[in-house]
Amino acid sequence: MTARPANAHQARLLRLLRDGGPNSRAQLGDQVDLSRSKLAVEVDRLLETGLVVADGLAASRGGRRSHNIRLAPALRFLGVDIGATSIDVAVTNAELEVLGHVNHPMDVREGPVAVFEQVLAMAAKLKASGLADGYDGAGIGVPGPVRFPEGVPVAPPIMPGWDGFPVREALSQDLGCPVMVDNDVNLMAMGEQHAGVARSVGDFLCVKIGTGIGCGIVVGGEVYRGTTGSAGDIGHIRVEPDGRACVCGNRGCLEAHFSGAALARDAEDAARTGRSAELAARLEASGKLTAADVAVAAAAGDPTALYLIREGGNRVGQVIAGLVSFFNPGLVVIGGGVTGLGHTLLASVRTQVYRQSLPLATGNLPIVLGELGPTAGVTGAARLISDHLFSPA
Repeated sequence: MTARPANAHQARLLRLLRDGGPNSRAQLGDQVDLSRSKLAVEVDRLLETGLVVADGLAASRGGRRSHNIRLAPALRFLGVDIGATSIDVAVTNAELEVLGHVNHPMDVREGPVAVFEQVLAMAAKLKASGLADGYDGAGIGVPGPVRFPEGVPVAPPIMPGWDGFPVREALSQDLGCPVMVDNDVNLMAMGEQHAGVARSVGDFLCVKIGTGIGCGIVVGGEVYRGTTGSAGDIGHIRVEPDGRACVCGNRGCLEAHFSGAALARDAEDAARTGRSAELAARLEASGKLTAADVAVAAAAGDPTALYLIREGGNRVGQVIAGLVSFFNPGLVVIGGGVTGLGHTLLASVRTQVYRQSLPLATGNLPIVLGELGPTAGVTGAARLISDHLFSPA
């Protein structure tokens, strides 16, 4: 994709077509503050760039019928969601519908070179399947703080070897298209905002509980990243004054006491000390335990597994309660790999938030699981790059 919108009016039209699908000139005119003649000029200019195409006759509103307008059907975006233990890569069309999605286990600690070799192989696999001739842009999510303007990770605690790596520059050269990079939790929030449970909410929190814990903050429909890109790093809020050592170098962080990694560690300890026959059997069978094993054990009624989930939910809820009192969001979304723990976890989080936060903040506050699951991050990544490309150059 070489063309970019020439002005804010064209950018607005492109985003309306992305978010709402094909539309008539008349319906677009109802949503933008432009005269009919000015709207016609801007649409015609977009048609000339090839970013949009005519798409059949629109429904009659009386008088002469106009053509529907849609984004060019050949546009393709690549969404990449790099987690601590796996990579998700998807290709979308211009309306951000996921056309193909692949997943591959990968330890982010293997370093950026190895990880991006795998990302490029997955992108090539999607292209070879016929879903894309090429990519018009790519969005990348990484599990650590990102200096957003430069697309560079900064001292990520669980990503040795990534500090200062020029992710955007390196991948842009390899993929041959523009690239944008952000924290993976921000992209999960953008995905749920675009096509998930947060579609109609302007101010919300999206908490991702995976190997670590983070929070995407959306204010007025836009992700809030903070001055240096580290907003939402709630996994390193202290919940125990003299608690466990954390990978960040401090003690008592939320992430050290409840996350995918912490839950697996606690489950293995319970199995080895004889506190759970169910977890012990699963440990003997596979040699290690994960959050998914705890979920299965809890579903079978194992009291130790249920206790670990409830205690973790209480700790997460304690932190979210403080955020709710401070930020007063309209919605809290819980996502990430640990959401396989389901409603036992959600119930504990809700209990703490509703108990500790003021009634004015929680009276109409939904706390829900995310809708998109493993496609939230890749959808958000596609949204990120489309926001960039559908802005004036």
